[in-house]
Amino acid sequence: MAKQVVTSTYTASIRNQSRVQDDLDSLGFAASKLWNVGRWTCSRIWDEIDHIPNHNELTTYLKTHECYDDLHSQSSQRVLQELAEAFNGWYGKRQNGDTKANPPGYRKHGDEHPRSTVTFKAAGFKLDTQYNRVRLSKGSNLKEYWSDFVLCTYQTRPDVDLSTVKTVQQVRAVWTGEEWELHFVCKVEIDVTDALGEKTVGVDLGINNFAALAYEDGHSELYPLNCLKQDDYYFSKRIAQCDNSNSEQATRSNHKKSARRTHYFHTLSKHIVQRCVEEEIGTIVVGDLSGIREDEEISESKNWGKHGNLDLHSWAFDRFTDLLEYKAEMEGITVEPVSERDTSKSCSCCGRERKANRVERGLYVCDECGTVANADVNGAENIRQKVSPSSPNLSVNRSNGWLAQPSTFLFDKETGAFAPQEQVTS
Repeated sequence: MAKQVVTSTYTASIRNQSRVQDDLDSLGFAASKLWNVGRWTCSRIWDEIDHIPNHNELTTYLKTHECYDDLHSQSSQRVLQELAEAFNGWYGKRQNGDTKANPPGYRKHGDEHPRSTVTFKAAGFKLDTQYNRVRLSKGSNLKEYWSDFVLCTYQTRPDVDLSTVKTVQQVRAVWTGEEWELHFVCKVEIDVTDALGEKTVGVDLGINNFAALAYEDGHSELYPLNCLKQDDYYFSKRIAQCDNSNSEQATRSNHKKSARRTHYFHTLSKHIVQRCVEEEIGTIVVGDLSGIREDEEISESKNWGKHGNLDLHSWAFDRFTDLLEYKAEMEGITVEPVSERDTSKSCSCCGRERKANRVERGLYVCDECGTVANADVNGAENIRQKVSPSSPNLSVNRSNGWLAQPSTFLFDKETGAFAPQEQVTS
């Protein structure tokens, strides 16, 4: 076994919630106000000189603003850093031709500010693992004569002991929609297998099957999006029935929808990594979807259909890939992103490139070599081959076999886990 240092985030409940909620509310509201001030500043600078300030420039502009001192200085810096990153992400999409991308908005629910996440870096918190307490610093404007910090008593999962981690880098106070919780971002030293192997798997992400996997040794898997589509339909109806989209009931529904999606991403990424461990996979090759909204042949954004466009913009592919990377890292598996260019149009057996070969969303038929394949699996195999070309043994007689008949794993809401399709109960 080899030692490796990885970054992990551990969630903890706050046991003295009633005592600290008012203070945490004040910090969360302050973070939203600072975001809005920064958002207005970015807009003004953009309108005047066509320049988006980075977070250092924003800090210089706003460090004398009264809102800046409502939080610890490092916490204020983090709010402005997130804002600058959001603006740069929007601007990058616009440069790539996505005319529908919107800049980050203001954080308001009607006339009220929502509770934003507050990040405390090294100088902003003091951790006491002996008594499971953490002190979170207030901004100078919110300090009172008797207290300049919020003392939270926390409870982690039974298998998490913060006293054993290498370093706690950050503490985040996160509003879940019903209460506050703490996220500890830690550097953790773990044991990893020296080398799981040299085998690879390709992962194709999409809006029908969220993930399609093609393994080097000749089998494939699909992970359909049924449960997320059901949640989208259910919560959209719930929110539409609310009198106001900013009402408390609508906000709770949005939080529940987000929590279910987050659980799905965590569970799926964990399941895929575990499958890779079982198959002795050393490298996960995943399609880079950073340019998915832009068409390769025309300057306008791709049209994925009425429902496809909504799905594509609402599902966080980047978020899932981040989860997959850090979970794989903890098992000693490398995640390598590659461009998805032409992977949906090319035959993974003979290399013939023709858009018309994808005769339906789920079917690929090559007019050159006669290969019949599941379209998403064909794309996943092309992605995998960008890092590890197929061996000659696998290039023979793959059509109508593992390319065309992948195993399917469905998410079972009762167990909160993935299982082969025939094992999932209704």
